[in-house]
Amino acid sequence: MRHGVRLGIDPGDTRVGVARSDPTGFLATPVQTLRRGQGDLRRLARLVAEEDVVEVVVGLPRSLSGGEGPAAVKVREYAARLAERVAPVPVRLVDERLTTVSAEAMLRDRGKKGQQRRGVVDQAAAVLILQHALDTERTTGVPPGEPVERDG
Repeated sequence: MRHGVRLGIDPGDTRVGVARSDPTGFLATPVQTLRRGQGDLRRLARLVAEEDVVEVVVGLPRSLSGGEGPAAVKVREYAARLAERVAPVPVRLVDERLTTVSAEAMLRDRGKKGQQRRGVVDQAAAVLILQHALDTERTTGVPPGEPVERDG
């Protein structure tokens, strides 16, 4: 397992959930939910610098069959813009099928009501995305997902 803090990102149309790992890459924890739009990429780049992040993991929404639709295209574009902002820190796309559904269910089971859930579901999804990536790397020895190529 590579050493260093990683950020997990769950980009949605309205909000962006953010999680971080401990330096050993063992545990993902929630950080915050950002409003999507003006300033979100700048804030993520600042977090990467402040936390001395070694890698950013972005959830890629795929269909249950593994295909990619319009949401995946948007996330790929977002990840490419983020990669430009945080270079030379690598950005990777990882499959995030059903993470938001799982996060909703987990929060509902813990008694969070609708409005309370909306505020943290994106963070919870980012935690699930990042934790899955950490666990995958720990068991396989290979960084998960696919690297995001930067232009130029």
